[in-house]
Amino acid sequence: MRHLSLVFALASLLFACSGTSSTGGSDLENRVDELIEQMTLEEKVAQMAGDGEGFFLGDETAWNVPGVERLGIPPFRMADGPRGVTTVEGATTFPVGVARGATWDPEVEHRIGAAMGRELRSFGGNVLLAPTINNLRHPRWGRAQETYGEDVHHLSRMGVEFVRGVQEYVLANPKHYAANSIEDTRFGVDVTVDERTLREVYLPHFRAAVLEGGAASVMSAYNSVNGQFCGENEQLLKQILKTEWGFDGFVLSDWIFGTQSTLGSALNGLDIEMPVASVYGDKLLAAVNQGDVPESVIDDAVRRMVRKKFQHNLDQPSNIDESVLGSEEHLALAREAAAKGSVLLKNEPGALPMDVSAIERIAVVGLLADTANTGDNGTSNTQPAFVVTVLQGIQEAVGAAVTVDHIGNDVLSAEDIAIVAAADAVVVVVGLTAEDEGEGLFGAGDRADLALSVERAKLVQDAATANDRTVVVLEAGSAITMGDWLPDIEALLMAWYPGQMGGHAVADLLFGDANPSGKLPVTFPTGLDQLPPFDNESLEVTYDYFHGYRYLDRNDSTPEFPFGFGLSYTTFSIDGLRASQIEAKAGDVVLFSVDVTNTGSVAGAEVVQLYVTYPGSAVERSERDLKGFAKVMLEPGAMQTVEIAVPVNDLAYYDVGEGAWALEGLEHAVHAGTSSRDLPLSTTLTVAAERPVSVY
Repeated sequence: MRHLSLVFALASLLFACSGTSSTGGSDLENRVDELIEQMTLEEKVAQMAGDGEGFFLGDETAWNVPGVERLGIPPFRMADGPRGVTTVEGATTFPVGVARGATWDPEVEHRIGAAMGRELRSFGGNVLLAPTINNLRHPRWGRAQETYGEDVHHLSRMGVEFVRGVQEYVLANPKHYAANSIEDTRFGVDVTVDERTLREVYLPHFRAAVLEGGAASVMSAYNSVNGQFCGENEQLLKQILKTEWGFDGFVLSDWIFGTQSTLGSALNGLDIEMPVASVYGDKLLAAVNQGDVPESVIDDAVRRMVRKKFQHNLDQPSNIDESVLGSEEHLALAREAAAKGSVLLKNEPGALPMDVSAIERIAVVGLLADTANTGDNGTSNTQPAFVVTVLQGIQEAVGAAVTVDHIGNDVLSAEDIAIVAAADAVVVVVGLTAEDEGEGLFGAGDRADLALSVERAKLVQDAATANDRTVVVLEAGSAITMGDWLPDIEALLMAWYPGQMGGHAVADLLFGDANPSGKLPVTFPTGLDQLPPFDNESLEVTYDYFHGYRYLDRNDSTPEFPFGFGLSYTTFSIDGLRASQIEAKAGDVVLFSVDVTNTGSVAGAEVVQLYVTYPGSAVERSERDLKGFAKVMLEPGAMQTVEIAVPVNDLAYYDVGEGAWALEGLEHAVHAGTSSRDLPLSTTLTVAAERPVSVY
């Protein structure tokens, strides 16, 4: 993995500079044009909305958008997929998006995207409604679990690789474009966001998914941005996505409430209304016949869809069969991702990993210890053939060598406390479920706060009081505040919602069969007072430039656990930060190198993180911005040089006055380390001023 970041950056640069259309050349375009000429207006309009009918995937259905059978144009057959193909019984349930974000491993995410694509394709599907790449602006957001985290660069790298993996088999659909991070008011809230914040904070990850990942489609969000609903937002869809970014794919609406008007949607760039024709269909046909919508608008929408169908060979039969569903290969990948995404937040000496040979009795405590807890009940919900719980994982790992006592409730009786006290080690499993957070309308929606329930917090404290060797496993979709119980426990493992193989992965980590390497993709604050406001009641909200670690840095607040933090069972040294050049200009790609050494006694992986600051900037900027990272696996005593590529144009800011991106003539400070608050290495990079510059 030494050169992974370099490979990604150079591939992106080649894509941007090649001048080659992603449509596949003039032959494809000629074919598409010829087909459109043969279509009736009715056939064209019919392709611009779901028909309300599902296609069968086993005993379930997914969403259908008609093709034109007489011309050999296949339909779209869509299914959700943030944590697995949702409509297929037995499809693999992977860890949720935020857990996979915690791997900081784009290569693993590429493989997960490909696995989901294979599983959807095996049953005739061809559009996966994923990934969710909205900013995790506030951890109270109900769908925080679906996305990768709070940082734009991190979101981009993970999202690009998922898209690339999916599109080896089917079409990907990054969502929800844009500024969508509230559940309870998502259908009506208007998000006011200034131009610079929109361009720098809420759009770059979508731009990366389209321009680097080659995403074939994008889903618009429910909410409004600056007074226009996203499904008919002229700036977002026409000006930025299709014109500035040159997106040649199609835009589909979010379901049912994602469209508002016929003319607004059609004229401003929405290509498909889902799941049925409410403002399209007969209304759109009438608008064309009346001259309110030019037929050229219809042709453009249909061209975008047909182009992607043939570019990605959706007209060809699949040679993938249903044996891939929940296959051993995919289940092993789900287990690997769960282990790599779990974050060790605390570990007192001798606590973890546990030595099975030195333990006779383990108490596994809590209702969630034997609960299938894979995420919320919304559109990302899946139908796994089985789920391995933490209790099952521990039982299988220790076998008959260790007695496992399970206390399956969250309130300890006197008898329970006696069992806890007699154990050689205690594992308490607590956290959240679909009853606490999730997609609005289907369940809990946004979280009320960030703490554990009073009952579960007391469970931790009672167990820790009864037994000094208490380890806590947390399950949740975002940050948890620790209250008073953190000092009382020996070790803390954040497992998120770890998917159907999560119990095995947690056991692998507890007993040292895997070494924790996850890093937080979201800041864990000490309390809500450290975070920006989260208003899920008003229908008008404002998003400013700062959230997450950048907000805490600006306010000089110390989090419970910082962005990028995570412990290991081994130790690492990171030395010798150096740059391939000390002066740079627009268009350059600077390589930053560090030497990483495993100074411990077991093999493990470290994530080197690179942050940039902007001393003397003429505009307000972050104290530090993540601009690159690389994960490296090392045997004990091994050293490897890790290179992280930073395109200089990524250091630009959006100049609102000029309506263009600009590089400042600054001596930028560059920092390297293992979290946003642990950056022991520093150097400088002097960049020549230039405007405008291209970030595309």
